[in-house]
Amino acid sequence: MLTTRFVNGAPNWIDVSTSDIDGAISFYGGLFGWRFQSAGPDAGGYGFFQLDGRTAAGGVQTTPEQGPPSWTVYFQSGNAEATAKAAEQAHGSVLMQPMDVMGEGHMAVLADKAAVPFGIWQPGRTKGVDVANEAGALSWVELYTPDIAAAAWFYHETLGLETAAADFPGGTYTTVNPAGGGEDSMFGGIVPLADDPSEDRAYWLPYFEVADTDATVAKAAELGGEVRVPATDIEGVGRFAKLADPYGARFAVIKSAPPQT
Repeated sequence: MLTTRFVNGAPNWIDVSTSDIDGAISFYGGLFGWRFQSAGPDAGGYGFFQLDGRTAAGGVQTTPEQGPPSWTVYFQSGNAEATAKAAEQAHGSVLMQPMDVMGEGHMAVLADKAAVPFGIWQPGRTKGVDVANEAGALSWVELYTPDIAAAAWFYHETLGLETAAADFPGGTYTTVNPAGGGEDSMFGGIVPLADDPSEDRAYWLPYFEVADTDATVAKAAELGGEVRVPATDIEGVGRFAKLADPYGARFAVIKSAPPQT
């Protein structure tokens, strides 16, 4: 389960790069109730989406030269420099070299063997997001990739992540957890890219918990977003939908099923 009791290898931050930060503020504010707070004049326009005063995500406006609008998932690293080197040794790449972020921590942006960008965050004063696994907050992540085995090897070598095969309705699902964490620390899965026929590029997809999937989907469409996959039930998991904001950043929402007893 994704929590704010962060350990190395687990997601601890997420942010959206967008071509229109004011539009993104309006969209996500209407969808999740987030409010935007600037990180200050030295932060290059970066700011924080807050849920009831707790940081749920970050956001910044970017140019077309910096890539298309997208969500980036960050994983905790105990040493950003060492993790970046491990990624290169595992045939990935470093898109943004490790750097200090005003004393709050060290970050880098890497890419895996399939050229999927992801971030790493070495905590300083800021440990990570303040809220997870509740309505309006990050609750799960999925990697869509053409080669599950290669991806599992890369993330194990780079972040120490462990994978396992789980029986889900419709087939086997590859789950992901931090090193030594076991089933209770699962935070995501690795999925064949072929399962998303609308996409030809591998990517990380964040899931945000919601109170009502159908109402959230309707609201997203009303706010100018795209419904990529309509609300769908997965037995024992919950009701999810895949969306994109008005600028093309992809994400998913889910109303998780109650824990089985």
